Amino acid sequence: MRKATFMELCDLLSPALRCKNTKMRAALKVEKRVAIALWKLAMPDSYRSVGNQFGVGKSTVGTAVMQVANAIKDLLISRVVTLGNVQVIVDDFAAMGFPNCGGAIDGTHIPILAPEHQAAEYINRKGYVSIVLQALVDHKGCFTNISVGWPGKVHDTCIFRNSGLFQKLQEGTFFPDQKITVGDVEMPIVLLGDSAYPLMPWLMKPYTGSLDSS
Repeated sequence: MRKATFMELCDLLSPALRCKNTKMRAALKVEKRVAIALWKLAMPDSYRSVGNQFGVGKSTVGTAVMQVANAIKDLLISRVVTLGNVQVIVDDFAAMGFPNCGGAIDGTHIPILAPEHQAAEYINRKGYVSIVLQALVDHKGCFTNISVGWPGKVHDTCIFRNSGLFQKLQEGTFFPDQKITVGDVEMPIVLLGDSAYPLMPWLMKPYTGSLDSS
């Protein structure tokens, strides 16, 4: 990460991270708290190892990680994970070969430590413990919508149907009402998904039947 990017991140997060000194000790500076969190999120080190790196206790590392993560969620997610210019997205997907497409959707498993309760619910089909991140991306692979936190055992279709994205697509409020005609069918802006997703008027998936050359 470039220094300018780091400092910009600190400035954006500072309203949620700035703390006052107490009689017991001086508060960690915003820059140090962000650096601790970024290091822990980027590296597989233990809290104790990260604490030694920055001269703080392991409990301080844990607190810093949660504070910075919550600040990112509260202050930055809505600014960074956003739909942006729909027409640019549609035009670039068309240039890649698919018309009137507003994004591609899929889920990915994020490994976690097994929770104390209902650990079996977090074991995914590949056999490890995870939570699921559902992500919609644009033509460049940038996130435009996310839903995260479901146990790894839950199927992509269930997560999708219970997401805010699904509700907005059903209501027709996520994309502008922009249709093209394919044959004799009016086609709205659609998402592209794999075979795990349901076929909808606004979601295209691979044909699952047998195909011949015609």
